[in-house]
Amino acid sequence: MTVLDEMDKDLLNEIQWRFPLVSMPFHELAKKFDTSPEKIKEKLHALKSAGVIRQLSAIFDTRKLGYKSSLVAMKVDSEKLVDVANIINTHPGVSHNYERKHDFNLWFTIATPPGTNVKTEVDKFSTLPGVQSTRMLPTIQMFKIGVKLDMNENKKQEIKPSEEKKKTVHVDFVATDEDKKYVRELQKDLNIIDRPFLKSADILGVTEDELFEKIHYYENIGVIRRFAAILRHRDVGFVANGMIVWKVPEDRIDDVGAKLGAFPQVSHCYQRPSYPDWPYNVFSMIHCKSHDEAGDVAKIIQNQIDVNDYTILFSEREFKKTRVQYFEEDEFSLKQSVLQ
Repeated sequence: MTVLDEMDKDLLNEIQWRFPLVSMPFHELAKKFDTSPEKIKEKLHALKSAGVIRQLSAIFDTRKLGYKSSLVAMKVDSEKLVDVANIINTHPGVSHNYERKHDFNLWFTIATPPGTNVKTEVDKFSTLPGVQSTRMLPTIQMFKIGVKLDMNENKKQEIKPSEEKKKTVHVDFVATDEDKKYVRELQKDLNIIDRPFLKSADILGVTEDELFEKIHYYENIGVIRRFAAILRHRDVGFVANGMIVWKVPEDRIDDVGAKLGAFPQVSHCYQRPSYPDWPYNVFSMIHCKSHDEAGDVAKIIQNQIDVNDYTILFSEREFKKTRVQYFEEDEFSLKQSVLQ
């Protein structure tokens, strides 16, 4: 685990929440931290080299871009688990893939571009040797999405529903060829140089100010959730990544989901389908430094939302964790994947 000083922690907190969308963002951060731009860039270079910062870029809303997506749970024979996971990982739409300690022991997320059918893609995996059953768990209702790891132990937020949901303007958005060019450019990892947005602006044939105007527009309509840093959880000590799944009465889902989403400690919260062999319908993610801490956090949350039937599924092994590269996919062939 990388050792971080206090400035590292505060800087990481800052750029997870909001990265400055200005021509010289590292100068802006230097003002906030009362230091030099060179010091900020030096810190960020070191944090990226150490693997702490996974990426610094626009974070897009998959559904707003017209993509279909789903969380998928599989029961896989233990001796075939790694083989199945490795084949699933070759799909360009699979971004996260974990082993969890449960009968459903393989969990992955998949997104497919406009005009495709995500179930058709998942069905390609269901025939793999060792796969016993598959459960599609698409989002019915999203209450929150946005990982923000609180790096500073001395400034941790109280475990209570205190966050306000970000408001966006609803518009019917269908990505044009121009939008796709912006998406392909803005999803790239930002270079740590004095004017990191200049190259993207030049590629898109616009000024930096016009680029920022477009980013703000995408944020206002919810196409971009935020422009920020994404960290590698485990490299900064958050080794207990717990998916708390709740069995919530149907008439309470909206209220419970909204309340769960307001907890700063909850990074994701969704309503998903339930099945006879999977009764949980509200999913929330927390990121802690130990299983005991996660259990304590879950209990405190449980006491405030008054839902007794829940369990925590921890990520045992991480098979894949990356970003979907929007509008850059090739058609996936299971046969080709198996041959690789």
